[in-house]
Amino acid sequence: MDFARELADQAAQIGLSIFAGDVRVAIKADNTPVTQADTSIEAMIRRRVAERFPHDHVLGEEEGGDADTSGRLWIVDPIDATANFARAIPIWATLIALQLGGETVLAIAEAPAMGERYEAVNGRGATLNGAPIKVSETDHIPDAQILYAGLGAWLTEPSGKGVLSVLADAKRVRGFGDFWGHVLVARGAAEAMAEPSLALWDYAAPTLIVEEAGGRVTTMDGAPLHHGGSVLSSNGAIHDELLRRFADDT
Repeated sequence: MDFARELADQAAQIGLSIFAGDVRVAIKADNTPVTQADTSIEAMIRRRVAERFPHDHVLGEEEGGDADTSGRLWIVDPIDATANFARAIPIWATLIALQLGGETVLAIAEAPAMGERYEAVNGRGATLNGAPIKVSETDHIPDAQILYAGLGAWLTEPSGKGVLSVLADAKRVRGFGDFWGHVLVARGAAEAMAEPSLALWDYAAPTLIVEEAGGRVTTMDGAPLHHGGSVLSSNGAIHDELLRRFADDT
């Protein structure tokens, strides 16, 4: 964790120096944006890991890597919410997770423009700026705040009817995407966050943070998470009811 914090500190310096200046945006083959902050931060992390732990592997959004390893794997999203970063919206973070034999054992979500650092260690809980955090105890959807990354997929697909029904019944709904929705669940500020599709580097760190805060994370049909699949984070108390409602497309 000390090393991961060093990486997060240096990533924050790089990210903030670019965020406050000339952000150069390009569009990748998958039609998503990338900036010089994304590439610079990932290159730095890869270099530092190679220097400190030469036998470790790295999987990152910008340079790829192999997730199928039985050893130590650092999973990196150098700038999560690049679209926010590119438009001077301060809700973005560097996500760092370490897996041992496929199990995530530590995670950091470093959001320097907001002055927030979320950390988690397997079996030791989750923190925000060093203070313990935990999920809410709300156990009824009509009393819950439900977050979502975007409505597009659920407005056009039959499977979205259950999701829209939940959003209609919730006490409050907001479109908070990327890492931000999941850490809001972890800190008890919302009860659930739903996303139709995420990559491993998007969900590895937030998942451990939510789980160590007492929450639960699965796909939206209740299965284990997988690269490119949906992600549902919740406080646990309303998780089963959400899965049932999401499955109801009538």
